[in-house]
Amino acid sequence: MLPRHLERFVWAPRDGVDPLLWPFAIPAVRQLISEGGFEVAPGVTILVGENGSGKSTLIEAFAAVYPRRGAESSSRIPVTGPAGMQEDSPLRWHLRAKTHRLAAPGGFFLRAEAMHGYLSQIDADPAEGRAWGDQQLHERSHGESFLEVLRHRFADRGVYFLDEPESALSFQSSLALLVILDSLRQEGSQVVMATHSPVLAALPGATLIEVGPWGMRQARWEELDLVQSWQGFLASPQRWLRHLMEITPSSP
Repeated sequence: MLPRHLERFVWAPRDGVDPLLWPFAIPAVRQLISEGGFEVAPGVTILVGENGSGKSTLIEAFAAVYPRRGAESSSRIPVTGPAGMQEDSPLRWHLRAKTHRLAAPGGFFLRAEAMHGYLSQIDADPAEGRAWGDQQLHERSHGESFLEVLRHRFADRGVYFLDEPESALSFQSSLALLVILDSLRQEGSQVVMATHSPVLAALPGATLIEVGPWGMRQARWEELDLVQSWQGFLASPQRWLRHLMEITPSSP
């Protein structure tokens, strides 16, 4: 039985919850509210769905609530990931994390949109240089820098949150991330990730949650709308493009 440092996010509303307003009106969030929270499976949990379905809203709130501290204490750079953003939803204030009494303190929140600033922090700190091979992270490709952070900061047992990490990764780099995620699982960590990538969603043993107008539902990889759309497109891209061009009004 795989360990669960993080067992559940519990709905614990404060004042100011209007079910008609964002983010509480998002179907996935409405379902979380009606069910009193969100159960977190052992190993890797992957949220997939269209833009606007609420994946990132859930991930950022979950990452803000879990009390990860990181095993390192000497670094001046946050070892748990970039800080929250002003645009983050207020959902975090209405959740609390139910954790195991022996939950590991390790963890990281990798959010693609904030990683440029995080890498800049590391490059600007001379004390960090030795830990990163005395090479500026910004001198590497975006994908290489992402993978370097993943290898370096994902070394401790704990709970890891990733929001669309594939945005910086090639196909081969996505496969490298799969290996990292599987290693985390085998070493006793948990991962909660949002992705548009059918490659990352194919991780063996992952719990797949499809997010959409219906709320949240567990699915198998081959059942995901994401996978079926990619398979259909790759099988006959010209048919898809021809149909798309026919129904899309041409520019004046």
